Amino acid sequence: MIFLKFKSKLYFLFVWQMIFFFHLSAQSTDPISGRVTDARTQEPLIGVSVYQKGTTNGTVTDVEGRFTLSAPADAILVFQYLGYTSQEVPVASGSLTIALEPTENVLEDVIVIGYGSVRRGDVTTAISSVSTEDLEQRPIVNVGQALQGRAAGVSVMQPSGTPGGEMSIRVRGTTSFNGSNDPLYVVDGVPVDNIKFLSPNDISDIQILKDASSAAIYGSRAANGVVLITTKSGTTGQARISLNGQLTHNIVDNSFEVLNTEQYRELQKEIGMINLPESLTDKTDWFKEAYQTGRLENYQLSISDGTEKLKYYLSGGYVNEKGVLNAAFFKRYNFRANIENKVRSWLTVNANINYSDYNNNGVSTGTGANRGGVVLSVVNTPTYAPIWDESNPAQYYNNFFGISNITSPLENLARSANNKYRENRLLAAGSALFTFLPNLNLKSSFALDRRNAVNTTFLDPISTAWGRNQFGEGSDTRNMNTVLTWDNVLTYKTNFDRHNLETMVGSSWTDSKYTNNYIYGSHYRNDLIQTLNAANKISWDGTGSGASEWGIMSYFARAMYNFDSRYLLTANLRADGSSKIHPDLRWGYFPSLSAAWRISSESFMQDVTWIDDLKIRGGWGQTGNQSGIGDYAFLQRYSISRIPWYEEGNANAVPSISPSNLRTRDLKWETTTQSNVGIDVTTFNNRLTVAMDYYHKKTTDMLMYVSLPEGQTASSIVRNEGEMTNKGFEFAVSSKNMRNNFIWDTDFNISFNRNKLDKLALQQIYSTAVTSETVNDPVVRNEPGRPLGGFFGYISDGVDPETGELMYRDLNTDGVISSSDRTYIGDPNPKFTYGMTNNFSWKNFDLSIFIQGSQGNDIFNASRMETEGMYDGKNQTTRVLDRWQIPGQITDVPKANFIMRNSTYFVEDGSYLRLKNISLAYNFSVEKLKRLGVTRIQPYLSASNLLTLTKYTGMDPEVNQWGNSGAVQGIDWGTYPHSRSFVVGINLGF
Repeated sequence: MIFLKFKSKLYFLFVWQMIFFFHLSAQSTDPISGRVTDARTQEPLIGVSVYQKGTTNGTVTDVEGRFTLSAPADAILVFQYLGYTSQEVPVASGSLTIALEPTENVLEDVIVIGYGSVRRGDVTTAISSVSTEDLEQRPIVNVGQALQGRAAGVSVMQPSGTPGGEMSIRVRGTTSFNGSNDPLYVVDGVPVDNIKFLSPNDISDIQILKDASSAAIYGSRAANGVVLITTKSGTTGQARISLNGQLTHNIVDNSFEVLNTEQYRELQKEIGMINLPESLTDKTDWFKEAYQTGRLENYQLSISDGTEKLKYYLSGGYVNEKGVLNAAFFKRYNFRANIENKVRSWLTVNANINYSDYNNNGVSTGTGANRGGVVLSVVNTPTYAPIWDESNPAQYYNNFFGISNITSPLENLARSANNKYRENRLLAAGSALFTFLPNLNLKSSFALDRRNAVNTTFLDPISTAWGRNQFGEGSDTRNMNTVLTWDNVLTYKTNFDRHNLETMVGSSWTDSKYTNNYIYGSHYRNDLIQTLNAANKISWDGTGSGASEWGIMSYFARAMYNFDSRYLLTANLRADGSSKIHPDLRWGYFPSLSAAWRISSESFMQDVTWIDDLKIRGGWGQTGNQSGIGDYAFLQRYSISRIPWYEEGNANAVPSISPSNLRTRDLKWETTTQSNVGIDVTTFNNRLTVAMDYYHKKTTDMLMYVSLPEGQTASSIVRNEGEMTNKGFEFAVSSKNMRNNFIWDTDFNISFNRNKLDKLALQQIYSTAVTSETVNDPVVRNEPGRPLGGFFGYISDGVDPETGELMYRDLNTDGVISSSDRTYIGDPNPKFTYGMTNNFSWKNFDLSIFIQGSQGNDIFNASRMETEGMYDGKNQTTRVLDRWQIPGQITDVPKANFIMRNSTYFVEDGSYLRLKNISLAYNFSVEKLKRLGVTRIQPYLSASNLLTLTKYTGMDPEVNQWGNSGAVQGIDWGTYPHSRSFVVGINLGF
């Protein structure tokens, strides 16, 4: 019976549509022509949608802004173009001339949210939009660089200047101890783990979901916020060809002054390590030998076109960056195709394919046996040393008078030169949009994300000391990761009177499979064949294979209601079941609720004409986290060790197995609960927009790796261990300062965040980050009641004039300096971060100035332990020329061989203000060239990191040798420095 009723309704709908069609066909039509221009510049607008109101009868403007359309004499034509105010014009005889005004009302913009979109003015949550207008004029390789300083509440740092280096992105602070703190990236609706593969030139829109009420729709993967990225697609109108080419030169000019040979000789006499011969003189400037002018080439080409039925966007690009350190490089090839076809009035299909191939190598810096790697060896290598061994020119010089821990920077670079990481990534997605009724549709999407990576290393058996020690060594590691995602989303919209309601329900299925194989060999032939077939020894422990799987099944729903866009309410609920969590606790439920009141729409505000919009927002929600733990975290896992079969008595031996962890029977979701209150104000005819937010985030059941006491069957366990809080305030303002022949816009944001580790269950103290083999004491300590990443050590009260030793404070007043006198000596968390962009336009010139900074964060300059420690035969910086040498001398540099500890002596203020980018572009008038198909010629100049104001004495204050770690931050230990970049480029359109 229900089916028969539904069938009869469809029949009635079909008859009604046929009657409507014949009614339209019976009307007489006349050809209407015209031209559409920009009201401000009088330039023609290409691709403006022109259609008869209430119908699908329409067209688009051509390259000269002209159109032709047949319509009845009493029809009304609608003109719509992105970024301009729409117009409705009655049909008139003859030719129409339409001048569209650029829109100044950002409240009418439609922005992307999770599994949908919404009018900006109706947003009830904390969402930041990032401008993409100047991306093609900046030397940006990673999309994360486009976010830095552009959004309130979003801290972006590039811990290292390595070509193609990863970005550290935090949305409203660090929420996890061992797990990932990166936001979830969603590219065209597909969740991905990173955005390294994506070309910034392909991006049309970036939205950041910051609070739980906006991000909860992504549930278990949204605890760290969500970055929604929409790539460019085809538009109706004339086919467009865009070409962007840029050449960038990168330089590092913030170098260290080092001791010359004579000064080094005197220092070594005091240390008592080397009696340097008087015949030795300066031979090598290691900074000039190790560093070069880096170069980045970036070429991007796109072609797009479209009709009302079919639209497409094709792009391809090539990036080639050579680092300022000789061996460092990054290359990327990328291809993208977005195709949309309106197959029927009720069916639209879309295909989105992205392929990228990128490779780079790692230059040794920082931790472990590298002891600062290339960057510090530039300082530590004495200037008397030549590059090559004079007795054997095929070998790097390594005769440092018995000092074994000195390796020249060029030898360090040689160690890295053949370490290459290459990955190709295919992200292919297809979707079908079924429109059952004008206000009811179903979107089904399927995506494949496949990554193949090959990491190879090779060290020849001749040129380097380590290579000779191993008789050459090489390795080959291969990984393949395949993630499948299937989403189904049903959306219903309705409105009656002034009531507007949108509901959405959906499901998401994700399946991941990972495999890896690795092999290591040594003892190579001397003719340098870079293949493992030429290695004589294959490692027992360094060779093997592995595989793992994980999956998530999710169900979600959302309801958005507003009355007259005055009272707004949004509710979300998501349920996630993950294979990583114990089966008894596998399902997590993540609700959220937000509301807004548009005060400016109330009758008592009608006389306040200078306020265009005033809205108060509030929201609460929960999100989850499962990243950072293994695919089988709750299970008992084992380690396998091979036994050499060729040794006596092992002919029939089998591999040994031992427990690697304890099973966790109560492992559950890490959950973040967040509350947010915000105010949005737009004033002075949309000239000034202000957004303010206060938030409070509480993370509970943190997923952590916990060390177990000795005597257990295993050394660690994964468990829900602790709690952490982040709270803060954000302020963002956007102003249109001048709007005449001279245009000036300003965007400013500032963010304050306070982090605190509230509670730990089993292990109360986590110490890590040993930065010197001499001190051999962790410099970072995390415990309840403190922010993450605090530096722990001794307070230094300067140099004792009588002894030349650093004076360490006796905190417990027992008369002895011991480990009991250690305390917290620095905090790497900034008090606030900020960014400001000023855009100027005058005639055909465009100028953009972007500054960005951080205030109140400390840096532990571990590099100074190696460059000012004066404890062995390594060369030092000229700062040690001020060292204490005689009793009574007043100085702030201790004597040679002073007692060195982790102390405030190495803690520095890491605050900085940086002129991050300045770009100047000129837009040539192409009116005379349009006959040749040229629509745009825009050459530009750009400079990045042009000026940095800071008290920090290291090479760069934007640094963390531990990369993207949440538990360790703000440590400089020979970190690859950032470059000053100068760009020449051109944008062409056809």
